[in-house]
Amino acid sequence: MYYEIGMQGKLMKKTVSVLLFCLLITALFSQTAKKDAYTLWKNGSYAEAIEICLGEINDKPDNLDSYVVLSWSLIDNGQYKEAEYWSTKGRTVSRYDPRLVEVLAEAQFYLGNNEKSLETFQEYISLATSSSDRFGLAYYFMGEIYVRQAKYNHADIAFSQAVMMKPERDYWWTRLGYAREMAGEYKSAANAYDQALTLNPGRSEAKTGRTRVLQHLQ
Repeated sequence: MYYEIGMQGKLMKKTVSVLLFCLLITALFSQTAKKDAYTLWKNGSYAEAIEICLGEINDKPDNLDSYVVLSWSLIDNGQYKEAEYWSTKGRTVSRYDPRLVEVLAEAQFYLGNNEKSLETFQEYISLATSSSDRFGLAYYFMGEIYVRQAKYNHADIAFSQAVMMKPERDYWWTRLGYAREMAGEYKSAANAYDQALTLNPGRSEAKTGRTRVLQHLQ
């Protein structure tokens, strides 16, 4: 009898150990899935990242990070309407998460909703810190919106903020040069174009822009 009780005790311990092991594996698998979605997005595998994030949201509708990575992946995959939908839906979980605010503004930009996008980018800037990786990007998009609206002095200010935060972006310097050129500020436009060409001598838009403004300065 004692032998049987001992055996039963050992079996129960083994069963508990197996269950704990399974729970640990499940938890690790869940963490890996989240990490994989982010990694897939970073590596450019947007469709796979989207699929994983949708599965995560289906399992856990309040999974904020899944909404963020999903929205980024949709933007980079050119699915702007879907990005607008999911970033808006994510904001029902956390309305003031800066990541979701910024990606919603991007979606609105690509959809041509200039006023909405500008308003949302301004909201993002009020929520995020200047050390945020996408802070400069927000100012860049604002500059592009002002160019669309032919508000070139406003665009100059926005692009100037963008290149101050990300001075290595030669295309942003090119767009700053263009905004200044359109505003008639030819000398400062030439300076911006020169900076773009210093960073990337092959930037054709900067070359042609520089040629145009130098003709005005002669």
